[in-house]
Formats: sequence, C-alpha cells, structure tokens
Amino acid sequence: MKRGTITVLGSATSMGIPTIGCECATCLSTDPKDRRSRPSVMLNWANRCIVIDTGPDFRQQALREHVRHLDAVLYTHAHADHILGLDDLRPLTYDRSNSGTRLPLYARANTARHLRNVFQYVFDESYKYGGTAKVTLNEIDGPFDLLDLRVVPVPILHGDAEIYGYRIGRFAYLTDFSTIPEASLPLLAGVEVVFLDALRHTFHPTHSTVANSLQVAARIGARQTFFTHIGHDLPHAATNRSLPLGVELAWDGLRLDVELED
Repeated sequence: MKRGTITVLGSATSMGIPTIGCECATCLSTDPKDRRSRPSVMLNWANRCIVIDTGPDFRQQALREHVRHLDAVLYTHAHADHILGLDDLRPLTYDRSNSGTRLPLYARANTARHLRNVFQYVFDESYKYGGTAKVTLNEIDGPFDLLDLRVVPVPILHGDAEIYGYRIGRFAYLTDFSTIPEASLPLLAGVEVVFLDALRHTFHPTHSTVANSLQVAARIGARQTFFTHIGHDLPHAATNRSLPLGVELAWDGLRLDVELED
C-alpha cells in the first residue's frame, strides 16, 4: 500500500488572515490556527515531493516546512493567490542544472496560457539575463501519470470558470469552487480525505459556503473532510465546534497520512 503525507502550506482566502487593515476578532486572534496564508498543499511520499499551487506566500511556506526539493507542481487555476509564488521555485530548480532537467509544472491549457503571460521571462527561451526558475510547463486535459502516481484532474466551477481540483489515490483537493458538476462527482468515489473550499457562511458568487460544502461533503462521503480557502468570517475554534464529526477547518501546518493508491 502506497502512502504519503499531506501538509497544508496555506488555508486562507486570497487576502490572507490577518487581512491588511482589518481589526475583526479573527484577524486579531492569538490562536495560531487563525493565522492563514494563501492556499496550497504539499504531498510527500517515498522521498518525493509535489505541491498544488504556489501562491504569494510560497516562499515563507517552503521555509517553514523546510522544503529542500520538489518533483513537480500542479496548478488549479491562474488567479494571483495560486500562482504568484512561481518565481520562488527558482532555488528549488538549481539542483537540476547539472542534469539538464527542469522542474515540471502541470496545468490545464487556459491556466498554462496565463502562466506564460504573467511569467513571460520564465518561459521565454531568449530571455538574456538568466536566473529564472528552470521549469517546463505541461498542459493537461485528463488523468496522467506523475512519477509513480496517477493524477486525476477534477473539473469544478469557480463561478462560471471551469478550473481543476485534483485527486491522487484516496486524497482529493478541491479549492476555489462554487459548484461541483454532477459529472465530476464519480471521479471522487472512494475518496477518504478531501479538502473543500468553504469561504464563509454567506453567499459568494465564486466560492462555496460552509452550508454548501457540508452538502458536498455528505455526497462525497469521505472519512475526513477539511475546509480550506477560509475567510476571516470563520474563526477556527468556534467554527469547528459547529461542524459535524469528520469535518473541520484546515490550518497552516496540518499534516495527515493519505493512501495514494485506490
């Protein structure tokens, strides 16, 4: 049985918690689980390491978790809170210079197009100053093999934009959704650990609410459900007391074991 460890690098909404200029109870909280950086997770197994999304806090997240090596990065979509740490991959690509290999990145076509536009200097082979991350961008439109894992992209709706969540074995990571299409639910059958977007209690046009994510969690039926992409409307301790057994808020630094084979 192939197993790995998931580490939550960040669990916040796009502005992070504390939010600049905010003096709400959550932003002023002394509970370390209320201090949330932008959303990302890391998967380690058998001396391998991959990350889903590199947001603007990736540098601090990687330092906090003592990341020394990466084998790949998966991108869910091209919003700033999920991609702006791409440049901070640079030192994690230096060890590839001797072998001539590049760090592989994976994204659906429209996300890849945005990455090439935002980080033109990274992907422009004629860029004369050098010093950029040594990466290669792979476009994906369905399940693919990554090292010894099978990665299954799960189409989800972020408002009216279709983006990707990911399933690897019995683990799934679905951030930034307002709706999960019916056609995507069979891709989640048998998942034991799932991360779901749950921004706040009140309606948002592009993100799931707590109530909606509870309904989604019930349909997926995972043993453990963690909510992520959390706003400052949801204080950690008080919100967890209101959630049913098997459902809780994620927090930065959370680690848990997962099965990587179905």
